Amino acid sequence: MKNVLINSVAALVLAGAAFAQQSEVGRRAENQQDRIANGIATGKMTAGQAARIENQEAAVNHEIHADRKANDGKLTGAEKAQVNRQQNHMSREIYRAKH
Repeated sequence: MKNVLINSVAALVLAGAAFAQQSEVGRRAENQQDRIANGIATGKMTAGQAARIENQEAAVNHEIHADRKANDGKLTGAEKAQVNRQQNHMSREIYRAKH
């Protein structure tokens, strides 16, 4: 029983460390994926709406990948601001699709 508790605590600590290392851009993208999945699961979002938003998200992810590749794995301040605007737009679209 003690080993199970220790292993559980260790897993939580590692998961927390991995989450802390994830960028803000990555956390927002993951959160939006969860919101889309929730919308589909509850029937508030159609598959077509989800597909459209997923395609937009894929385009943003491609842009992020290209920007990071061009800048030694980092995003510049201007690129972060642009990604933030795009994620804000997708967030509003998710909200509208679900309501």
